[in-house]
Amino acid sequence: MAQQGSPSAGTGADALVLELRGLGAGMLALVGGKAANLGELLSAGLPVPDGFCLTTVGYRQAIGASDTLLPALAGVYAALGKAARAGAEDTPDIAGLAGTARAAILAAPIPGTVAQAVEQAYAALGPDVPVAVRSSATAEDLPFASFAGQQDTYLNVVGVPAVLEAVRHCWASLWTDRATAYRASLGIDPAGVALAVVVQRMVDAETAGVMFTANPLTGSRRQVMLDASPGLGEAVVSGAVNPDHFVVDALTGRVVEQELGAKGIEVRPLPGGGTQIRELPEGHAAACLTGSQLRALASLGLQAQEHFGAPQDTEWAVDHAGVLWLTQSRPITTLYPVPRSNGAAGLAPRAKSVAGTRAYLCFSLAQGLTRPLTPMGLAAVRLIASSVATAAGFPVPDPRSGPSPYAEAGQRIYVDFTTPIRSAIGRRIIPRVFDIMEARTAAVMRRLMEDPAFSVTRRTPFGLLRHVAPVAIRAKVPTTLVHALLRPRAALHRLDQFTRDFEASLAPDTGVDTMARLDHAESLVGSRLFLIVPAILPLPALGFAMLGLAGKLLGGDAWDELQPVIRGLPHNVTTEMDLELWRLATAIQEDADSRTALLTENPSDLAAAFHAGELPARLDAGLGRFLDRYGQRAVGEIDVGLPRWLEEPAHILGVLANYLRLDNPALAPDAQFSKAAEDAEEQVARLVAQAAARGRIRGMLMAAALRRARLFAGLRELPKYLLVTGLGEVRRQLLLVGRELEQAGTIECREDVFFLDFAEARQALADNARDTEGPGQGLRRVVAARRQEYARELRRRHIPRVLLSDGTEPEAVRAAVGNSGDGASGNGILAGSPASAGMVTAPARVILDPVGARLEPGEILVAPSTDPGWTPLFLTAGGLVMEMGGANSHGAVVAREYGIPAVVGVADATARISTGQRITVDGGAGTVVPEHPGTLRDGGLPRGAEPPAQA
Repeated sequence: MAQQGSPSAGTGADALVLELRGLGAGMLALVGGKAANLGELLSAGLPVPDGFCLTTVGYRQAIGASDTLLPALAGVYAALGKAARAGAEDTPDIAGLAGTARAAILAAPIPGTVAQAVEQAYAALGPDVPVAVRSSATAEDLPFASFAGQQDTYLNVVGVPAVLEAVRHCWASLWTDRATAYRASLGIDPAGVALAVVVQRMVDAETAGVMFTANPLTGSRRQVMLDASPGLGEAVVSGAVNPDHFVVDALTGRVVEQELGAKGIEVRPLPGGGTQIRELPEGHAAACLTGSQLRALASLGLQAQEHFGAPQDTEWAVDHAGVLWLTQSRPITTLYPVPRSNGAAGLAPRAKSVAGTRAYLCFSLAQGLTRPLTPMGLAAVRLIASSVATAAGFPVPDPRSGPSPYAEAGQRIYVDFTTPIRSAIGRRIIPRVFDIMEARTAAVMRRLMEDPAFSVTRRTPFGLLRHVAPVAIRAKVPTTLVHALLRPRAALHRLDQFTRDFEASLAPDTGVDTMARLDHAESLVGSRLFLIVPAILPLPALGFAMLGLAGKLLGGDAWDELQPVIRGLPHNVTTEMDLELWRLATAIQEDADSRTALLTENPSDLAAAFHAGELPARLDAGLGRFLDRYGQRAVGEIDVGLPRWLEEPAHILGVLANYLRLDNPALAPDAQFSKAAEDAEEQVARLVAQAAARGRIRGMLMAAALRRARLFAGLRELPKYLLVTGLGEVRRQLLLVGRELEQAGTIECREDVFFLDFAEARQALADNARDTEGPGQGLRRVVAARRQEYARELRRRHIPRVLLSDGTEPEAVRAAVGNSGDGASGNGILAGSPASAGMVTAPARVILDPVGARLEPGEILVAPSTDPGWTPLFLTAGGLVMEMGGANSHGAVVAREYGIPAVVGVADATARISTGQRITVDGGAGTVVPEHPGTLRDGGLPRGAEPPAQA
């Protein structure tokens, strides 16, 4: 190996060649991800073939310095950089640019100093030693992006000329089409990427393959998954063989799954260099690994996982002497994070048994929110959750950490629901609630109940009553229910008064300082917002209970007869908001200047004009009135870190422009809503008459039940509306805090305050008040790191609705054993839950984010989920398909009120359906049918794959 002072040696960032044994994670920029990880494995004492690394210094010498860069590469950098600045609208020819870069590198000579350094280091391994030459990029094997298989590896390379040629081709492989496109999708600067080359002594493998120290199909951290085949591992990695497949229990070493592949071929080294593919004789049908080898390999993998602190994707080999080797290790980037409660670390597979398994429900998805929450958004939710738990008499040692059932994973909210599903009363109630809220989650819950790990441990409801009853009594819930039953109009009047008083009390006293504003914001989420729930929720709950009573009076399965009753409901604040926006569009239609502005100008430009007071007068006044009333709303509005419509009205302006394109008076939303209300009253009259025919008392009960159902059911939106109103005030106060921190130079811009939590913001204000240096650049670095992590989570498309504490996703387990339950039939029909009766055939519009989306009148909206921020789109939608939700989820209720057919809980709908594809939505049968069966996309998009482009 190179010695100090030799032509191949160097020190620090100038080194051309370094031994693998001296490399570590802190040398990523010099040696790349693969080499750094191999050095870490060696430092942990794990068996890795020895060798050296030609550092990125060699690559940069080959392509030239910034002022002498290969001309072709300079053009590639410029084109990719321009496209990144322009965004998705200016997509470059990735393949053409990548090909240009590869050709330039392959044509350039290897600098003499680089060639000499490689020659000396290779000679130190021994005369003409067979080696593996592997690419090691600086943007590779990272915690958030593995780039697995995207750069090249050359096996059984013998002799200096062959090694140098392999080095040249490794450099060129930095610019494969797939690697270039992947970097572009992640926003990685092409000029900042370089490639090192690992040269390792070749393992002449008897058997080789890949090993994941967590099951990448199900997410389980308690299972190690291995694929193996005779010969070199290239056969498995490249997919050239159907390998033997094993799953090993990480706790016991027991093989829990074994599937022998056909194998058929093997890759073997040739004398003098290179490899050959050989057909295997018939006798290789047996497993190519023994039980003891599987346990030993699993143990090596788990040691690597323990060293890196995260599950690993490894490559391994067993040589002819039976010695086990690890040849690569990288993080598994596709695993969803394990839920963490109260700051507890994720569960290690060796430390926890199955008996301690916990089950977590994604509360974010239940709220129609697929995107992550900002750090301050999560901090606010933790305080709200703590206030709920405290009111119910549960101990909460640190409210800022949240109560014990609260957890976070992937910057989303999860709730530990193990205790409820292990109680007899919880098993009866919770799945039934989710049957109408989110049917797919209900199905997962019922499967968990069949698992012995979640057997019933509590058989009486007294524990629950001990916590719920005092809260209900203090909030006067029984009195509220009695008043609502006997004097429903008076109950509504009291509710109106509560709402007005609540909204009037949100703002702090005038003249308070910034610290007092932060105190006020924290007290709102920490104690006051919870009061909304017991004050309001009993009334809509009573409304749906009355609907259930009406069903009992009708007898049998009465849902089809009752569904029209809850269309066109009064007192639904979300419906009122949407109709107010429609009335604004109607008024604008009559004003030529406003209409022209909306139909010809970009919504973002119109938003800037609104803030500058430069919109046409009618549009400006109307939009101002709407935002005064509803400006605290937004898409993803439970996150205080997201801008409200009042701050960024571009979305609303885009929706208004969309409304102006609706030219069929019969489809006008206000006309449809009025008709839905009339139809509901007619259905009430029919059902009352039907009940009265079976007895006068039954008829009176039916009339009372249905009248209260219509009066109160629409109030289901009010608790969240008031919660969001409160969060809007919290955001307003935090922005003022952020402004002071920005002026003090503590953070770069006021919105950075949402990437802190309350304690950090308080400490920063205190430091400023003491005129001390404070967190300074340290806090800016924290914000920058959190923004980067948040941006990565925004790209995540698959969010598990239920997770176990070992990372297992129960829905994925079912799919992995061959019963996908994905809602797709053999003829291409997608199945979900009926949500709003009716049938419509129209083009689909797949929308992942409603902000800036355009939905043509009559198109079928296909979305992952919805919250009130989506509902302006409903007014012109011809139908609705959602991946999440149940019969009483937000989207389903609003769809029924507008009378548009809807199917919810359709697995992978946004991946299986394409924008522009004609589909038929049958809201009564719960099916989605393509116009031409078999044209739906294959729903098995791999996790991490690009989703369909947003409309």
